[in-house]
Amino acid sequence: MGAAVPGVTHTILLLGGGAASLICAEILRQENFGGRIILATRDELLPYDKTRLSKVMNVESDTILLRKREFYHQYDIEVWLRKEALSVDTDKKTVTFDDGSVQSYDQLLISTGCRAKPLDVPGMDLDNVKMLETPEDARQIHEASMGTNVALVGTSFVGMEIASYLIEKASSITVIGSSEVPYQNTLGSEIGRAIMKILSEKNVKFHMSDHVTEIKGVDGKVKEVVLRSGKVVPADIVVVGIGIKPNSEFLRGSKIQMDSKNFVTVDKYMRTNVPGVFCAGDVATFPLAMAKGRMVNIGHWQMAQAHGCGEGYTDIVIKGKFEDMKFLALYIK
Repeated sequence: MGAAVPGVTHTILLLGGGAASLICAEILRQENFGGRIILATRDELLPYDKTRLSKVMNVESDTILLRKREFYHQYDIEVWLRKEALSVDTDKKTVTFDDGSVQSYDQLLISTGCRAKPLDVPGMDLDNVKMLETPEDARQIHEASMGTNVALVGTSFVGMEIASYLIEKASSITVIGSSEVPYQNTLGSEIGRAIMKILSEKNVKFHMSDHVTEIKGVDGKVKEVVLRSGKVVPADIVVVGIGIKPNSEFLRGSKIQMDSKNFVTVDKYMRTNVPGVFCAGDVATFPLAMAKGRMVNIGHWQMAQAHGCGEGYTDIVIKGKFEDMKFLALYIK
């Protein structure tokens, strides 16, 4: 992204309220960019640490902000909250927002991230079927899980961290996964088996190699989860963490190239196919050097997912003890 031309207001528009937009704004000011920086997000909060949501679920929003409001004032970074982009016109260099406003830009960063993918089964719309996306979601899951029966669908980071958090808070915890062990596609079977064993010892139940076919309820509230195997899991709350979908619908009809899953494709400098338009964060798919330039999408759990979904590792070296949950796993290729 270029420097401002003296006497001309150069506008860089950052779409999305995550870490990628914030870091971009910080570096622009560190590199003495003197033009206008606008960070526009549909979120209600200033950029915050989303990785904390599954670890401290009764979190107060202001404790996870990446920067306080004063920082943005000090460095003249405009932040537009509750403002969602609806379309981009790369010929006119404009973005149209949900409030009807239109903002022009000289350079554009797309970092709108992803959202949780829902289950495509009957009952997904029942009360107390939750997906973790915001601090308010985290607080609702925390409150609804106290002393109740919790069913967690999905066995990667979100599901397993919520399971760990809810131990001694929920009455029962049941994890439902389609793989043989948790983390199978990210950290590998060895780590997955060890963590599954540890959590099982803490009375977390597992139904692996299975799928949800229906969520049943009474009076609009969750009662039980029906699995393909025929098993029925009693539940007062269901938390779904089965994957993500990119927030890129507003780019349809634009000249910005996306892949078959609607992730924005970029080169190694995070440039899209349109000059002056960049993309970063979860919504981008980029050439990964360690995978011989293969195009990949890596969410915020970057190294773990890179090791899991790259060209593959040949060995794992463990330092420490699984039993104590104090270990370092080295993925070797």
